[in-house]
Amino acid sequence: MAIRASAQADLLAMALVGYEREKAKIEAAIADIRNQLGLRGRGRPKSAAATTSQAAPGKRTLSPAARRRIAAAQRKRWAVIKGKSAPAKPKRKLSAAGRRAIIEATKKRWAAFHKSKAKKAESKASKKTAPAAAAAAS
Repeated sequence: MAIRASAQADLLAMALVGYEREKAKIEAAIADIRNQLGLRGRGRPKSAAATTSQAAPGKRTLSPAARRRIAAAQRKRWAVIKGKSAPAKPKRKLSAAGRRAIIEATKKRWAAFHKSKAKKAESKASKKTAPAAAAAAS
């Protein structure tokens, strides 16, 4: 039994070595294909050929207006973080006429809703009584 277990362990160890060698061949082939396509892995520097063919982009400058907008936004963020409240917009108020118009429209909608509900209830009641009346007439 002990001989069989050690033979099996040796067999598995050899299989592992063979698979690792195959894995190394496959990884080399993948790296070669990526190199031909110009793809590179994560965190790897660009090759010397790629950096010489493309010139470095020039430094971008922001307009003074853009700098002011960015600075104002950053000051606003810091004010919120430090606990200072940002200047709040004044709360909008509803005029009396606007409020009346909303109330009237709501009342009109509810009246239509209740009217349709009553109509449905009436039609259901008439359907229930119609078969009974027809049976009594026969």
